[in-house]
Amino acid sequence: QVHLVESGGDLVQAGGSLRLSCVVSGSIFNIFAMNWYRQAPGKQRDLVAGISIGGTTNHADSVKGRFTISRDDAKNTGYLQMNSLKPEGTAVYYCNLVRRDYRGVRTEYWGQGTQVTVSS
Repeated sequence: QVHLVESGGDLVQAGGSLRLSCVVSGSIFNIFAMNWYRQAPGKQRDLVAGISIGGTTNHADSVKGRFTISRDDAKNTGYLQMNSLKPEGTAVYYCNLVRRDYRGVRTEYWGQGTQVTVSS
């Protein structure tokens, strides 16, 4: 059973920084791509950033230049460094792992989420 545990969410003032962590257990982390999503109250869950098995990253336009996704395969942990936080960044942030096997079958796992609240 694969488990993802996020941490690092907190209440922070606008302009502040937080680093979210996602610790993975129950599987080999380096066979998965990893993503961070966020969901604000009453809104859909949106992709914030992703990192491939090889380390290629992509970030949503709304966070480019402020957020950085990374991974440490030796520690089975992924990170989301968030700088210059804005009030609209208030949301529950979720870690997501995804892979496709040789048949193209997609498997994904989700964490329970961590709350980030940015005050103005």
